[in-house]
Amino acid sequence: VSVWDARAEAYRTSEEHRAGWDLELLVRWAAGARTALDVASGGGHVARRLREEGLEVVACDPAPGMRPDVVCRAEDLPFADSSFDVVACRLAAHHFADVRQGVAEMARVARERVLVVDNLWMSEAGEEANRLRDPSHVRNYAEEEWRSLLAAAGLEVAEVETRERAIGLGPWLERTGCAGEDAERVRELLADRIDGDRYTLDRIALKARRR
Repeated sequence: VSVWDARAEAYRTSEEHRAGWDLELLVRWAAGARTALDVASGGGHVARRLREEGLEVVACDPAPGMRPDVVCRAEDLPFADSSFDVVACRLAAHHFADVRQGVAEMARVARERVLVVDNLWMSEAGEEANRLRDPSHVRNYAEEEWRSLLAAAGLEVAEVETRERAIGLGPWLERTGCAGEDAERVRELLADRIDGDRYTLDRIALKARRR
């Protein structure tokens, strides 16, 4: 069982993932589409919301325990070119082993739009804290990096929104089993962003179109 299979239930029931301005923004940006692919679907919250809006959705994720429709990595999507009107990926790209390839694949299978939401790069201390909390964390990216990744995949950024998001620190640490000295060190590294049991991070949403 992979680490993500073991965490599946925690992500399915996570309040942080079930809702939020960024999830509703993705739904708005997908308006008018008929088909969608939810890449690295995790707990399936993007797929659920898009289905509620009447879209035909395929969810894919590398972890079978997440119960996706298709088990695959973002870097190797088993779909034909332009298979979906919209391709969405929320809070997952910071785990991609090869983010450039993942974005290129999303662009390839999208007929119209690619929608991405992720946490923004804040500082080296922030990255160290993220890797300590979750060794599967690869990297968060700055807005300029996201723009360049999407451009390299042949996409044009149409809209960008960045906002702060305050989340529960305890549940955030518990979801990945981060405890003891590791948790203390994470709290030290993120001290300037922690208030009580709330941790404030920066989040970005990007809507890109085929050129």
